[in-house]
Amino acid sequence: MKKSLVVASFAILSFLSSTQAQTIAGWTFQTSASTNNIIGAGLTPSSTQSGVLADVGTGTGSAFHATAATAWSIPSGNGSTNSWSANNWLQNDYWQFQVSTLGNSGIGVSWDQTGSATGPKNWALQFSTDGSIFTQYGTYSVTSSPAWNPGAPSGSPLESFAFDLSSITALNNISAAYFRVVDLSPTTGGAINLGNVGTAGTGRIDNFFVAVVPEPSTFALLGLGVLGLRTLRRKH
Repeated sequence: MKKSLVVASFAILSFLSSTQAQTIAGWTFQTSASTNNIIGAGLTPSSTQSGVLADVGTGTGSAFHATAATAWSIPSGNGSTNSWSANNWLQNDYWQFQVSTLGNSGIGVSWDQTGSATGPKNWALQFSTDGSIFTQYGTYSVTSSPAWNPGAPSGSPLESFAFDLSSITALNNISAAYFRVVDLSPTTGGAINLGNVGTAGTGRIDNFFVAVVPEPSTFALLGLGVLGLRTLRRKH
């Protein structure tokens, strides 16, 4: 599968407009719907998470870690109160987001991601149409480990990722499409700081959106872009 990672802000704007009409589902972790089933809401450590509902649109998030002692939490997001974080990362651990694309075609996904210095650096986006067989679409690296400020988004392209999956027609108009953000980092030498991934090393995700990729002719209409998205997430 050809990799199509774009971190430039303009490309991210091409995936998400400032209107909800083009957004299928989004997780900003600002409502009880998306935080009730995360460990940070008071649950005990576990290898799995489930039932993390979208804040915008309709969808369900889940996650898996091989380590049962994984602590999940909702620390500060990128310009907001909450994000989705975890420690005890091993290769093939993941976050997963499920949505219906019925009535939609030309799918794209985007999100913000960071981690602590000893959190994993190397990642992949995978997709599935049945929740069982996943195809790797592209890989990328998290090279920045800032402390996100809940009062203002960082604006750094090093923390924003987007993939245009519009060429994958199997994702069009189906009742369930699945997207995974998967850790590819080896424990030895796979951390953001190029050292070893530590059990206390965290990975953190925020603003995961599934949307319709606009046609090239509409790019010029996306003037509000990420600013519009930040405004949207504060309304939910």
